[in-house]
Amino acid sequence: MSLVNLMSRMPAAVAQGMIWGIMALGVYITFRILRVSDLSVDGTFATGGAVSVMLLLNGCPAWAALLAAVAAGIIAGLITGLLHTRLGIPAILAGILTQFALYSINLRIMGMKSNQTASLKKYGMFFDNGTGFLISSRYVPQAILVGGIISLLVILALYWYFGTEQGSAIRATGSNPNMAAAQGINNSNMTVLGLAISNGMVGLAGALMTQFQGTADVNMGRGAIVIGLAAIVIGEVICDALFSKGCNFGVRLGFVVIGGILYYIVMTVILWLKLDPNDLKLFTAIIVTIFLAVPHLQQQSKSSFRQAAKKAGKEE
Repeated sequence: MSLVNLMSRMPAAVAQGMIWGIMALGVYITFRILRVSDLSVDGTFATGGAVSVMLLLNGCPAWAALLAAVAAGIIAGLITGLLHTRLGIPAILAGILTQFALYSINLRIMGMKSNQTASLKKYGMFFDNGTGFLISSRYVPQAILVGGIISLLVILALYWYFGTEQGSAIRATGSNPNMAAAQGINNSNMTVLGLAISNGMVGLAGALMTQFQGTADVNMGRGAIVIGLAAIVIGEVICDALFSKGCNFGVRLGFVVIGGILYYIVMTVILWLKLDPNDLKLFTAIIVTIFLAVPHLQQQSKSSFRQAAKKAGKEE
């Protein structure tokens, strides 16, 4: 368990953390903005990877494969949204139904194979010929650079969009649906749109992960919702700790990506310690529980302090 060995793994952990951070941005839209529990992301992440790898295998440029993955994710999100708003199925169950359906769809996309591999030796890097992979584990410094640029562009795009009239309507729907409806906002349409954007982001992350790993697997999205929530919670706790007066929407989005990076760094340390990989989900659950509990415990501590101060003031 050499420390040098751990440090050598950190750059790859940062690169993968950025990808999971982009996925977490998609989860943030539903979990924090719409306040909807969408479990379809586990399937959508794999859909993005499946679409991307098959297009790469058929000679499609990497950037076009990413756009197609985003489109596939948007379609999946639309299905979840329509199941929820038009058919009256609870959001959490609508997401589960979409996730189940996507498993079979992803298998069909990949030619009824559970995984497909696109060789970096065959397709090369985008920087070499303009058509190869945008991001790869074999070129980690470039992967970090590209991941950082894409993360920044996504954050800027989301910051701009949710400041527009339509984006504000989505935020209003999640914040106070009754008030939003009173202002003439169609909550159902905004919910469908938010779910579509969210899953489009998740599809993009799945495509990036496929290029980074060089392979897509039908189970690659399993547990994605938990990782996304972990990144969100970690990012928010750090953001609130650093900015006592609160941070604005754009900064909060940035910390979601940072949360994804920190989460994957922790997972890398756990693997470096040679703990049983089968316990990773257990450690993930523990990490999420801790960070979810911190804000609540802090609030309780502040309330207890205020009550004690008031009591002391009355006694005087």
